[in-house]
Amino acid sequence: MGNTKSSAVSKEILEDLKLKTKFSETEIVQWYENFQRQCPSGRISKEDFQNIYSKFFPDSEVNSYAQHVFRSFDTNDDGTLDFKEYIIALHLTSTGKTTRKLEWAFSLFDVDKNGYITKSEVKEICTAIFKLIPKEEMVKLPEDENTAEKRAQKLWSFFNKSDDDRVAEGEFVKGVLENDAALRLIQYEPLK
Repeated sequence: MGNTKSSAVSKEILEDLKLKTKFSETEIVQWYENFQRQCPSGRISKEDFQNIYSKFFPDSEVNSYAQHVFRSFDTNDDGTLDFKEYIIALHLTSTGKTTRKLEWAFSLFDVDKNGYITKSEVKEICTAIFKLIPKEEMVKLPEDENTAEKRAQKLWSFFNKSDDDRVAEGEFVKGVLENDAALRLIQYEPLK
């Protein structure tokens, strides 16, 4: 190891992040130094996270979606993101494997954190995602996806469940992997 800069981030966290992400020790140390400059307290609050998120979607209403994303990343439920949660979130959303990203997406949709998603949770997240879509892009959506309710219904239909059923993580991952339209419905990517 011998990298004296890495003493700022504990060896335990450094080793854990090297195992859980594809980031090198040098990258993790650089991320840590930047994180400490941006967040001297060593934590990101929900409000700070929403402010950061709003910069990615300046023409959208991001608060409800950002709150759900924050909840899914705040794995210890302390109301803040520490460096480790931040880096794992960064890894999952940028470089992680598709299955791991879908496992994270499941945690996003599992609003009550009970290990299952319901149709009402799908509707809640689809509503939050829908608010990210600028009005000029909404008019270009297919008829069966042009409201949050229609998107939620279409996504729920891929799981072949009744309205009162629930979907476990494995079913969610399998259902989305087997259907490109479902994959598209669980996210929003701005038109180029």
